[in-house]
Amino acid sequence: MDKVKQESTFKKLQNNYRLVITNDDTYEEIATFKLSRLSVYIGFSSLIVLMIGFTVALIAYTPLKYYIPGYGERKSKENLQMLKMRTDSLEKAIHYKDQYLESVKKVLIGNTPNLRDTVPIKVEKREISTY
Repeated sequence: MDKVKQESTFKKLQNNYRLVITNDDTYEEIATFKLSRLSVYIGFSSLIVLMIGFTVALIAYTPLKYYIPGYGERKSKENLQMLKMRTDSLEKAIHYKDQYLESVKKVLIGNTPNLRDTVPIKVEKREISTY
């Protein structure tokens, strides 16, 4: 019985119907469509999927996404980028200051390298011409 019911439901989906659009005043046929329930179902399903896809693409790739609550604002994103850059530069400055303080500590403690161990700096002598 269940198999018979499934076959009859599938047959109902495949039955062809004619949709005729006529002018109400003259009864002239404007358009005729040959449809089945299955084709109407597939057509409406495809239309819904396309509309959902278009809406998602419209929101994802345009500035409309900033109007969605909880998404955030464009300015906050720019501010976050600026804060990241400032934080990075401050970290570098702190690192350089730490190196400077360590070298000053070594000088104050007396842990300076021997002058014999260091490479001598060659100083070029230049003549200064006077006019």
